[in-house]
Amino acid sequence: MDKYSALWVSHSSISDFLTCPRAYFLKNVYKDPKSGHKIQLISPPLALGQAVHQVIESLSVLPVNRRFETPLVEKLESAWQNVSGTRGGFPDSDVEQRYKRRAEDMLRRVTQHPGPLLNLAVKIPGDLPQYWISEEENIILCGKLDWLEYNEETTGIHIIDFKTGRSTEDENSLQLPIYLLLATNCQKHPVEKASYWYIDRDDEPSKQKLPDIEESEETILKVAKKMKLARQLGSFLCPTDGCDACKPYEAIVRGEGTLVGTSDRRQDIYMLEPETVLQEESKIL
Repeated sequence: MDKYSALWVSHSSISDFLTCPRAYFLKNVYKDPKSGHKIQLISPPLALGQAVHQVIESLSVLPVNRRFETPLVEKLESAWQNVSGTRGGFPDSDVEQRYKRRAEDMLRRVTQHPGPLLNLAVKIPGDLPQYWISEEENIILCGKLDWLEYNEETTGIHIIDFKTGRSTEDENSLQLPIYLLLATNCQKHPVEKASYWYIDRDDEPSKQKLPDIEESEETILKVAKKMKLARQLGSFLCPTDGCDACKPYEAIVRGEGTLVGTSDRRQDIYMLEPETVLQEESKIL
């Protein structure tokens, strides 16, 4: 099978499609005719999440006894440089400092209550875990998992997803089914449990019910086939003719965004005007 011609789907792209096909198109298919690049919107909540995840995920490759040698708040200084200023969608220094303080508070919480981060971890090889969820349909499921805690006694793993936002993951979210499939198919240890860790408010992970793996694969593949058909037909309609998911990207396409950089994946990164940023911030927080 040819990976270059395959449809690659992930939790974020599937979530985009289910929320609004138009938003999915603008975020995952559309390319700027001038640069030939896909477009990406950066905002303060996203910048905070990127920086905090970078710091925590860097611990998994270190020996257990060395993970907290360097204070996590110190590590944040380096990670924050990548999202500082307009690169993180911050409209001014006051907003940036407010978000940075939140990030520091999260990392202090993790330092004081490391829990599973003091245990062995499994690292899936490669930059992006992936597998053929359907060779017949030419569809690949991919995605990064935040943390896989390893149980020496049972040789099983515990999927942990770090949450930096203040909202609780919807019970109908497909995130756990997707992560279960990736963890099962991209490494050899059985999945024993899964948790969300809301590090903005909780001292420990919140255990979640593991979904049925066969039902998970059936559900994800069903959505992926719809995504494939939409791409074949070129049909990506917003269900409300302009929703909160696609409006910010429509604004970028209209030329209302400010180009602040290009990602490692050759995506043009934009921020919107301060008024729009603050409106989006109020919805997320």
